[in-house]
Amino acid sequence: MSFRLTNLYIFFYFIFLLIFFSCTQNIKYMANSRTNRNNNYHTGLTLHGKASYYGKKFHGRKTSSGEVFDMYKKTAAHRSLPFGTMVKVTNIQNDLSVVVKINDRGPFKAGRIIDLSYAAAKEIDMIQTGVTEVNLQILQTGK
Repeated sequence: MSFRLTNLYIFFYFIFLLIFFSCTQNIKYMANSRTNRNNNYHTGLTLHGKASYYGKKFHGRKTSSGEVFDMYKKTAAHRSLPFGTMVKVTNIQNDLSVVVKINDRGPFKAGRIIDLSYAAAKEIDMIQTGVTEVNLQILQTGK
């Protein structure tokens, strides 16, 4: 009987450890994602990646920030930059740039770092290609 009781204690001990460590890893992950979202972006930081654009389908709908999307304004969607952040986007192929305000979340397609409004995409001559390599320079962080 003592042997069964010892096995039962060991079983519950391992269950406790499993629950404890699985919870602490999730808490660490959540804390790190919040930190990256709010604190690692600063004025002058330059990012590199692919940009896409969106327009008619979303024109007139509310963005994640609560603003109404206007495809003729120079705005953009980014996954984690604070709303109101001003970003200079430079098309690497032709060196044209545009300054946009982050007012939405996205892009949701892997490998892309920013979704520009139609007006911003037109300014850097990427309407024909749809997706292009860009540099992002943070000019002013939002809220």
